[in-house]
Amino acid sequence: MADVPSDAPEHCPGTSSDLAGKSSACQGCPNQNMCASGAAKAPDPAIEEIRQKMTSVKHKILVLSGKGGVGKSTFSAHLSHALASDDSKEVALLDVDICGPSIPKIMGLEGEQVHQSGSGWSPVYVEDNLAVMSIGFLLNSPDDAVIWRGPKKNGMIKQFLRDVDWGEVDYLIIDTPPGTSDEHLSIVQYLSSAGIDGAVIITTPQNTSQIFPPTTGGAQRMCEELNLPLLGRVPLDPRIGKSCDEGKSFLTEVPDSPAAMAYQSIVQKIRDYCSSHSASDDLS
Repeated sequence: MADVPSDAPEHCPGTSSDLAGKSSACQGCPNQNMCASGAAKAPDPAIEEIRQKMTSVKHKILVLSGKGGVGKSTFSAHLSHALASDDSKEVALLDVDICGPSIPKIMGLEGEQVHQSGSGWSPVYVEDNLAVMSIGFLLNSPDDAVIWRGPKKNGMIKQFLRDVDWGEVDYLIIDTPPGTSDEHLSIVQYLSSAGIDGAVIITTPQNTSQIFPPTTGGAQRMCEELNLPLLGRVPLDPRIGKSCDEGKSFLTEVPDSPAAMAYQSIVQKIRDYCSSHSASDDLS
C-alpha cells in the first residue's frame, strides 16, 4: 500500500506512488518537494526488522470498527481469552489504540507496568499463555491523557511490533482504534512483509436486538455487498460490560449464556480460517 504521511492533504496519492509530489492534491503540502524527489519512496527499514521479529508469530488478526462504542475492544479481549483457553496455544493481544487504551482495564491489568530486558519489552501476562501489550502500561495513571500526533503514534506502534519480546506466538490479536487513521495505516504498512491473516470488523445494529432495529440490513447486508463471510452476531447482554469493568472473561463467568455461545461460535470460525488459509486471504 502507499505510505500516506500523517500530515498529508486529502486525496494524497501516497509516497510510493508515481504521482507522489506531482498531483493536484500535493499542492501546498509540506512534503511535496521530498515526495517529488523520490526521497520518501525508500522503504522504512523497520518493515524488514518487523518481518524478522514476526517470524515467531503464526497468525496475525486485526480487529476493526467503523466507529467507537460497538464492542471492538470487548471482542478483542474475548477472542484472546477464547483462543487462550486451549493450553497448547500461545496468544498475544496488542492494543494500538494509542489515545484511548481500554484493554488494560478489560483484561484486569490496570496498574501493571512493562519491564524491559535485553530481548526487548516484556508484555504483561493474564495467563501463562496470554500476553498483553498496551500503551496503558506505560502511563503513570489510567487518567493520563495521551495527545500525540501521527509521527509519535507511528513510532510507538513500530516499537510494539519490533521491540516487544513476544516469543513464540500462535495468535496475535491487534485491537485498533475506531475508524481509519494513523494507527491503521501504520499497522498495515509495518506488517506488509510479515503478512496479516485478516481482519474482523465489528459493527451494529444486530438482528438479535430491538434496540438497534436492522433498518439498513446491518452487517449481513454489508457482507453480502462486499462478498465477505458474516462470522456471527452477539446478542446484547449487560453482563458482558460488567465482566469487562471487573477485568474478567465473560466467557468464563457466564459460559452457557447465548452471548457466550455466540462468541465461541465466531472464535471457532476464526480458528478454522487460520488453520486452512494463507496470510494473504481476507477475513471479515
